[in-house]
Amino acid sequence: MPDALPSSSDLFETIYTARAQRRLRPDPVPDALITRVLDAAIRAPSAGNAQNWHFVVIRDAGLRREVGALYRKASDIAAAIYQARSCPSHLTENEWQRMLTAGAHLWDHMGDAPVLLVPCLHQRDLPAPDAIDPAWRQHHEAERLYLDRIRGASIYPAVQNIILACRALGLGTLITTNHLRIEAEFKQLLGIPAEVDTFALMPIGWPEGHFGPVKRRPVAEVAHADRWSSAWPG
Repeated sequence: MPDALPSSSDLFETIYTARAQRRLRPDPVPDALITRVLDAAIRAPSAGNAQNWHFVVIRDAGLRREVGALYRKASDIAAAIYQARSCPSHLTENEWQRMLTAGAHLWDHMGDAPVLLVPCLHQRDLPAPDAIDPAWRQHHEAERLYLDRIRGASIYPAVQNIILACRALGLGTLITTNHLRIEAEFKQLLGIPAEVDTFALMPIGWPEGHFGPVKRRPVAEVAHADRWSSAWPG
């Protein structure tokens, strides 16, 4: 681990240049670097400090090909959805088509990445109604819906740490979720227990392209001051 924390300028440079990398070289990634990425992941916040995350690291070439085939199958569904969508207003038609082309490349080459990482979350049980103070039992169903709504908050911060750690180490990655469309097949292939859910499939490797800058809509278009009707002045 590093002896000193990075400066704020290093941190913001990492954030601003952590571009999604869909084209990765097949060169192997040392296990020591993946361990550093995983160690960064588990420094993320965890609801109730449950730390009920798990990370499946896939390096075997044959298994990566099988995962890639499943990802391709799920991506056929995604392709149909994207074809029905219109270009987002902040993108030009050319930018939209370039993004779709880059996505299609990944759909065909997921299994070629030297490392595939699957962030998972062990399901947390909700106490039975009779275990809750009678004065609060009426909230049991609402609490179940609440837990369903916030579950990603206990894994996606770890995913962001993975993205930033990879960037800091010169590795490329991105978050993808197409496999969730056929998650049962995916979990069966990897032997993931029924009570564990997957939340992303992240290819990791040395990028063919360059990092950043990441292009985003201006803050003033998406941030609000006190109320929705008032734009943030920054």
